[in-house]
Amino acid sequence: MYANEKKIYKKFINWLSTSLILVFFIIVVGGLTRLTNSGLSITEWELLYGILPPLNENSWKLYFDEYKKIPQYRLMNFNMSLNDFKVIFYWEYFHRLLARIIGLFFLCPLIYFYLSKKIKNYHLNICFLVFFLITIQGIVGWYMVKSGLVNVTTVSHYRLSIHLIIAFFIISTIFWLIMNVINDKKKKFFVFSRYNLPFLGLILLIFIQIALGAFVSGLDAGKIYQTWPMMGDTFFPNDLILNNIRILLDFDNHSLVQFYHRSLAYVIILYIIFLSMYVYKNKLTYLYNPLKIFLTILFLQAILGICTLVSGLNIFLASMHQITSVFLVFSSLNLYYYRAK
Repeated sequence: MYANEKKIYKKFINWLSTSLILVFFIIVVGGLTRLTNSGLSITEWELLYGILPPLNENSWKLYFDEYKKIPQYRLMNFNMSLNDFKVIFYWEYFHRLLARIIGLFFLCPLIYFYLSKKIKNYHLNICFLVFFLITIQGIVGWYMVKSGLVNVTTVSHYRLSIHLIIAFFIISTIFWLIMNVINDKKKKFFVFSRYNLPFLGLILLIFIQIALGAFVSGLDAGKIYQTWPMMGDTFFPNDLILNNIRILLDFDNHSLVQFYHRSLAYVIILYIIFLSMYVYKNKLTYLYNPLKIFLTILFLQAILGICTLVSGLNIFLASMHQITSVFLVFSSLNLYYYRAK
């Protein structure tokens, strides 16, 4: 690279790295917003306004009055005071504010790098894809919130899962791009070969587990069977009667969703054991360190999941469990990156 090109690529990497950190923080804040049941405190999309929080008592009263119209207030929080409302309001407000910041922070430098003509089209095309996903994410976020404004006291766990998975797609795409830029490579993610498939399979299992985790969170399914390793006194939840195979596809069932989330964790652990045996048997030494990092984070994630459950859903442990899932994705991508050709 020429000196000017190196200089602008340094800015490019710094921008991508900061974007990665911002997306990480919004995943954390989004998780806490869900854990505190704060996501429905703002009942309008407020695309072009709402940048500032309420600045006087009249404004606070208007927001609170709108919240009083939805089922969550009438059925769950009917004795909530204005001060209590402010707590859940600020969680959702900061979540939305951070989303606005991410959108602007990603768009403005992207235009600059595009006009500079110094960044390779391959890298820019990935960035435009990321911005498209960020835009879609905003729309899906409101689509999710709308599901909790009528008839129910919380958002749809299906829409919550979509919202979370898109966030992980965004942060994963940025991570992969950073790896390519730093290493001056052009590795493609979706290369389906016998060489790559075992590692792609691991990433797929982790994303399915994240989706199931969103189901558990959206349904508050963690409040059922707060014991481990058994669900109560049995491995399979004893409140399910399997008189029809379709019951196994009932993702509205709290007990079943928690069972699937637990079971897939065991599957992932067994999968990585066999994958580790494959790596060491074939003396793939270049994968030893990435594999050790992944195993460490997986172990931590499993311990946090168990502790969260048996603690009665302690909010600190639950948040740490969600945060560790991001690092689990990073470590799985890192492992695959060093494997991919």
